[in-house]
Amino acid sequence: MKLYLVPTPIGNLEDITLRAIRVLSEVDAILAEDTRTSGTLLKHLNISKPLYAHHAHNEHAGVAGIVKLIKEGKSLALISDAGTPGISDPGFLLVKACVEQGIEVETLPGSTALIPALVNSGFPIDRFVFEGFLPHKKGRQTRWKAIAEEERTTVLYESPHRLVKALEQMVEFVGADRPVMVARELSKMHEQMVRGTAAEVLAYFSAHPDKVRGEIVIVISGK
Repeated sequence: MKLYLVPTPIGNLEDITLRAIRVLSEVDAILAEDTRTSGTLLKHLNISKPLYAHHAHNEHAGVAGIVKLIKEGKSLALISDAGTPGISDPGFLLVKACVEQGIEVETLPGSTALIPALVNSGFPIDRFVFEGFLPHKKGRQTRWKAIAEEERTTVLYESPHRLVKALEQMVEFVGADRPVMVARELSKMHEQMVRGTAAEVLAYFSAHPDKVRGEIVIVISGK
């Protein structure tokens, strides 16, 4: 009985590991953030397993039942829509519950968006801060002001429809001259890295709204 956390590709399907394929083939069932998205991936991998939804809206209610299944002798794998479960995706509550109940948790290394973007940025990465998604409203300005004083490289996730607004706030609170890189569509055909000062990157995406799409990672140089 065990819980496996299995990273899945963030774009390029070749980024699935042989170990991930083996584990997904061997477990009794798979917990997925979106069963339709994950169903497509599993079909591509020729894996047929019971698939159960485990997402932000049912995470609290579903943990006890999942723990019970594992204690009854089942091995389950948790996957998200893309990347490593628990990184700005469901997973933390389930892992916490399993650890508290003495259930073994095995996390496979693999795809995640923040590390390729961070390494590609050219900013110092011996020490860095991962902020995930900033709050939409309450506390957002406070986080921006903290980032402005942060000496380490900062990594953020952002949705396409909020990117320009985020860059505007970065110019306002962090500074127009702060070096930044926006990475989008990592590992996909239209992968793009846009580098420059906060003001320059804002100007680029303001002038090219067609480029504001896909999964987005923002990397900000330290103060």
